[in-house]
Amino acid sequence: MPTPPHRYRSDDEDSGRWTGFPFRAGDIVISTRSKSGTTWMQMICALLVLGTPELPAPLNHLSPWLDWLAEPRDVVCRRLAAQPHRRFIKTHTPLDGVPLDPRVHYVVVARHPLDMAVSLYHQVGNLDRARLAELTGQGAPVGPAGERRPVEQWLASWIDRETDPRAELDSLPGVLLHLSDAWARRHEPNVELVHYDDLLADLGGEMRRLAGRWGLEVPAERWPELVEAATFGRMRERADQLAPDTLGVLRDRRAFFRQGRSGQGRHLLDESGLARYHKRTAALAPPDLLTWLHR
Repeated sequence: MPTPPHRYRSDDEDSGRWTGFPFRAGDIVISTRSKSGTTWMQMICALLVLGTPELPAPLNHLSPWLDWLAEPRDVVCRRLAAQPHRRFIKTHTPLDGVPLDPRVHYVVVARHPLDMAVSLYHQVGNLDRARLAELTGQGAPVGPAGERRPVEQWLASWIDRETDPRAELDSLPGVLLHLSDAWARRHEPNVELVHYDDLLADLGGEMRRLAGRWGLEVPAERWPELVEAATFGRMRERADQLAPDTLGVLRDRRAFFRQGRSGQGRHLLDESGLARYHKRTAALAPPDLLTWLHR
């Protein structure tokens, strides 16, 4: 018998909400770590599936986060059941925590972990914690928020921190657990790995490659406007429609699309910090994955 999916739970997520989900043939599951290109891939899927930059609804209504406890599961499932087009569903759960259906496509976006971590640092500062606690039924934050450490200090501690990767998926061990699992499945016909830097370098080429893998036909004359709509600048201009915030958990929707580039994490570390990072990652992930990830 196949191994049942691992259940990942946190204060605002529960991968158990995937249990019994009624997949359709052709569904696309977008599995990413936080701040690794989730919204970017959701937008790419929307453009390829719908064939137009004019979306009929906010992006996170078209592509809901099924694991998120802020919305009742039955509400999310009803919304997905009503969609007549191919569906594309968001999760931050590794593939070993999601039911794997041979009729379904799974796409995992990988970003250099240091860049992902810096974006996560800034994202945490943009969250309305009181609103998030209200939505998920957690206790409201107590006392003042306190002063945050400078990003350089926080990043160094993030690299060194020892933690259970299955309990803290946004830790460095958690990031590499997620990517190592996907890397081991990369030759499966319905699993696709995408590197964040490849999207930066050749967005049109990557979109065409994914359309081919998923059997999505796009008229030649539509490609220029679809690729343009998926650029970071155009998405930032449409933050009110594209940021994952219909329930009001972000303080600033435009700040969600902060920079969208690579290299920022590496520039914050000195030589010894980079050496510690590479030593740590070498103990957490296979060398061929790290070569691909760090290129």
